[in-house]
Amino acid sequence: MNVQVVSLETRSKAKRFGGKSGGRGHIQIKGVTVRFGHGADAHQAVRETSLDIPPGQFVCLLGPSGCGKSTLLNSIAGYIMPSTGSIQVDGEAVKEPGPERGMVFQQYSLFPWKTIRDNIAFGPKVAGRGYAECSSIANTFLEMVGLTRFADKYPTELSGGMQQRVGIARALANYPSVLLMDEPFGALDAQTRLMMQENLLKIWSEFGTTVVFVTHDVDEAIFLADRVLVMSASPGSIIADLAVPLPRPRVLDMATSPDFMEIKKECLEQIRSESLKAFEEQDR
Repeated sequence: MNVQVVSLETRSKAKRFGGKSGGRGHIQIKGVTVRFGHGADAHQAVRETSLDIPPGQFVCLLGPSGCGKSTLLNSIAGYIMPSTGSIQVDGEAVKEPGPERGMVFQQYSLFPWKTIRDNIAFGPKVAGRGYAECSSIANTFLEMVGLTRFADKYPTELSGGMQQRVGIARALANYPSVLLMDEPFGALDAQTRLMMQENLLKIWSEFGTTVVFVTHDVDEAIFLADRVLVMSASPGSIIADLAVPLPRPRVLDMATSPDFMEIKKECLEQIRSESLKAFEEQDR
C-alpha cells in the first residue's frame, strides 16, 4: 500500500464528498470522571480530566495498563457516559455515538458476511446516501487504502494489516470530524505496524481529521502525534501534556534524533513512575 500514489481523481472525489475537516473536530473535555458500579463495588476509571484538542490535531494517549485510556476514548465516542463533567465536539454535547466520530478498534470489527466494498459503504448507506453515491465513496476509499483489487473479497480472505486498512477506510467513509483509534495496530507484526503508521499519517494529512489515538507504544505515539498525553495510574487523569516538535512529514529516521529521544525519555519516566504506583497499590 502506498497512499502517495492515490490518483488526482481519487483526491478530488474525496474533497467532493467531504475532504478536509474544514475546522471541525474541536474536542472539549471538562471535569470528566467515569465510575463503574455502585457502592462498595464502585470503580473509578477516569478522574476529573479536562482537555482541549483543537481541530485537526493528532493526539496520542499513553499510560500504564488499566489507566483509563480506552475508557476516556469510549467516552468521546459516546459509548460510555461520564459520571460527572461534560464532553463536547464542535460545541455539541456528546450523548451517544454519532457519524461525526469515527472509531477504529484493535480488533478489526468488520462484517464477515459483507464484501470489503460493502463494509466500507455501510456507513454512507446507513446515513441515507443513494446506491450510486455509496458505491462511489467505497471505490474512492478502496483506492485510497490500496485495496481496489480486493473489493469483492471477504474479510477472512485478507491479512490482519489489510483488514485494519478496511477498518480505517470504513471509519473515514462518513467523513467524520474526529477519528478515534484504540490501539489499532497492536495486533500487527512490527513491519506491518510501521507501514500502517506511515500510511495513517498520509491519510490524516489529506483529510485533516482530528485524531485521538490510544497506544501502549511510546515510539508509536511520538512518531504519530502532534501531542502526547500521559495518563496516571488508575483512576486515570492527564499528568503530562508533551508537544512533539518533530517536523512533518515524519520519516522513520527521526526515531534516532535528539528531539525524539528526549520526548521518549520523558514519556518513559512518567509511565514508569505511574506503573510503580499501580504495583504498590496492588501489594497493599
